[in-house]
Amino acid sequence: MPNINRRLLLQGAALTPFIFDFVPSAFAAAGAPRPDFTVAVAALPATLEPARELSNVGTRVTYSVFDTLIRRDFLGSPDGGGSELKPHLATSWERVSPSELIVKLRQGVKFHNGDELTADDVVYTFRDGRLRGEKAQIPGGKPYFGILKDVTAIDPYAVRFTTKVADVLLEQRLASWCAWIVNKRAYEEMGFDAYSRAPVATGPYKVISHSQNEATALEAFDDYFLGTPTAKKVTFRAVPELAARVAGLVSGEFDLITNVPPDQVAIIGGYDDIEIRSVVLANSHVLVFDNHDKVLADKRVRQALSNAIDRQKLVDTLWLGKAEVPGSHNYPEYGQMFVEGRKLPYDPEKARALLAEAGYKGEKIVYKTQASYYTNALEAAQVLVEMWKAVGINAELQVVETGDQMKGEGAQVYNWSNSTRLPDPLGALWVAWGPGGEIQSKDVWSPESRKAFNEYGQALEAETDPVKRKELFVKMLDTWEDEAPGTILYQPFEAYAIKKSIQWRPTTFYFMDLRPDNLRFPQA
Repeated sequence: MPNINRRLLLQGAALTPFIFDFVPSAFAAAGAPRPDFTVAVAALPATLEPARELSNVGTRVTYSVFDTLIRRDFLGSPDGGGSELKPHLATSWERVSPSELIVKLRQGVKFHNGDELTADDVVYTFRDGRLRGEKAQIPGGKPYFGILKDVTAIDPYAVRFTTKVADVLLEQRLASWCAWIVNKRAYEEMGFDAYSRAPVATGPYKVISHSQNEATALEAFDDYFLGTPTAKKVTFRAVPELAARVAGLVSGEFDLITNVPPDQVAIIGGYDDIEIRSVVLANSHVLVFDNHDKVLADKRVRQALSNAIDRQKLVDTLWLGKAEVPGSHNYPEYGQMFVEGRKLPYDPEKARALLAEAGYKGEKIVYKTQASYYTNALEAAQVLVEMWKAVGINAELQVVETGDQMKGEGAQVYNWSNSTRLPDPLGALWVAWGPGGEIQSKDVWSPESRKAFNEYGQALEAETDPVKRKELFVKMLDTWEDEAPGTILYQPFEAYAIKKSIQWRPTTFYFMDLRPDNLRFPQA
């Protein structure tokens, strides 16, 4: 690995300047033949505009096409969690005040079209109207960067970020989802839709073609600033059926496959030339309850649905004990914001009592899921329906083909996932369930029910004192659990099967890092 002087970004240390030494290194020997690398995935994203496709299937592909100014150090973290920050497109950053950060750019970085990265590209990426503002092209950017007041170029290689209020998380935001840097000239010439199909960025691989139902083809960008990519070409191929993915890996058609369920780990890993590499994700599978539904409008029914779930049983039976049950939207990576001792409820008797109090009369409650978008989604849904029936809920399972069918009009309960994008409640609970998140944007969570939650979250955004921040977080969490617009199931165990001879390590996100320091092949 490059020799990097790293410093850990801690709560309360936000005013410390962060200056790094970074030595790029190429892992591909000069003139050595490079193999093609084929990844079989369960699904591919609709588009490749990275802030537009904030999903597990999207970030898996775009992570090797785009770069951020600051990068989470997944490789330097023993568990792959990436708690430290290191330079990437930026060489250094310095806090001028609690609401102002100056970032110095690396000089000589090239985009796929040959343009040099400058401050103009960074300003354009975070401009008002793309990720922020009332009419933002990408509404999903608001939870991350709606806090920005201004982004200005100081000179060609320096940018000033100013926030509306003091923000202790700005450095983490710039290393997180939605912060991938786009090429200004290409974006303006191509337009939003065309750029989304064939984006121009600075990453180790550039897009050659993209078809959501078939494959996304990338080729090596040999001018990549971290060194020559180790694969000549990377292909993400859509293969929804697990059996077909496994057969292709065994035959040599694929080099790596995703979404290996726990009950297949020992079988697939039994092949001499195949290895399973896995990680518990910084992501939770969750359920969403539509507050506007005439049955679920009573929060006691929603609370009953949550109390009836034996999450540990789901983990033990479906995940062979390899997944984890978190303490609600509350994770150890929050550091001093983590609330010790918090647990999700499992109380069937309370569920029955809540249903009785609500006057529930056996009305049908339908749970919709796609069969294979999430690993074990269908199996978990089948078990959940039986758990709900056991407490007197007239539950029914419907398997649908698309996300639009699952989340469309009339949806009562459906599954979703929430990643811990930033190591703080603002990067998980608030991003997903706050005013800029999908649930409130689609008005699944009724305005009167979410009012107190939003007030606590907005106060948390502007607070810098660690003690007061934690108090606000606890109030947010209490409100979310009481109003129950949804509930958490578990943090899934994500397993990949790969040819044993290939060096590659997964991270706690769905990011598939194919940079030269994380993807290496045996010498020919």
